[in-house]
Amino acid sequence: MAQVTIRDLKKSYGSTRVIHGVDLDIEDGQFVVLVGPSGCGKSTLLRMIAGLEGISDGTIEIGDRVVNSLPPSERDIAMVFQNYALYPHKTVSANMAFSLKMRRMPKEEIRERVDRAAEILGLTDYLDRYPRALSGGQRQRVAMGRAIVRNPQVFLFDEPLSNLDAKLRVQMRTEIRELHQRLGTTTVYVTHDQIEAMTMADKIVVLQGGVIEQIGSPLELYDTPANQFVAGFIGSPSMNFFSGTVRAGGKVGVAGLELTVAAAAGLADGTAVICGVRPEALMLAEDGIEMAVAVVEPTGSETHVIARMGDQEVVSVFRDRETFRPNETIRLKPADGAVHLFSATSGQRISETAQ
Repeated sequence: MAQVTIRDLKKSYGSTRVIHGVDLDIEDGQFVVLVGPSGCGKSTLLRMIAGLEGISDGTIEIGDRVVNSLPPSERDIAMVFQNYALYPHKTVSANMAFSLKMRRMPKEEIRERVDRAAEILGLTDYLDRYPRALSGGQRQRVAMGRAIVRNPQVFLFDEPLSNLDAKLRVQMRTEIRELHQRLGTTTVYVTHDQIEAMTMADKIVVLQGGVIEQIGSPLELYDTPANQFVAGFIGSPSMNFFSGTVRAGGKVGVAGLELTVAAAAGLADGTAVICGVRPEALMLAEDGIEMAVAVVEPTGSETHVIARMGDQEVVSVFRDRETFRPNETIRLKPADGAVHLFSATSGQRISETAQ
């Protein structure tokens, strides 16, 4: 196992820069998830760590070695791809053993490593099968087994669950997390799915446009997003945003409501702000904001309601089984202390400590 240290990392394709001076510390044994929308640079960053993409500037250290100029084979990493990348003409056992044979490892040690990985991943009964005879989840386990047998310092996962159906994705992300807890190997995992990030990570790195927007634990990002982008990206359904105006006494006016928001206390009267409210923090209230129900989505444990306030869509989540009908008028109000405040100009979080 090893720590990964990234300093002022940059990547350009011609005159187009896609990674803008990234600094990141990944601790020994940590499970770090890189997350962000398509095109944010997360897969490029992972491939730079792996040595599959060149570095335009900056440094990458794995353990105590700067690996900028080292080929992938000398970085002591193992990568699991989205498309499995298995040899169709080789058995499960041969696929898992291939990299060890290329290193001319003794046959007995190869067999021991393959058998151990197969036992960990529940593949013992499939070692003599070919990839075409396996399900998608089993193929992904084989790809993981091929990585495990190498005993690398760092595991790299590039959207490994994207090709699986919803139920299998949930099962596999649990298996990957349990695998990490068992092996304790430093892991860097790329996904565009923030639910995967929230449920799997020790630490999440949110990227946008090749820039890190925030680094923190899942609950740190959920409870105290650094800016409006992170607030809207982390959490499902997404946070609702309302335009507001600061008033005297730590109040914020929003769509006819006057809300008490502690973070507004030090702001000048009349300052334009953005108020963020999680869907589960919107409550039915007689003095709430009037809006019309558009869609009701019962999930069993919750009821999701999409309503319209003029041209704006507002999503709320109720634990109780509410029986709303389309076009019905409801009134919603944020729960006390549930409003996140952001600058209307920069989008950065406004906190009480910043006052």
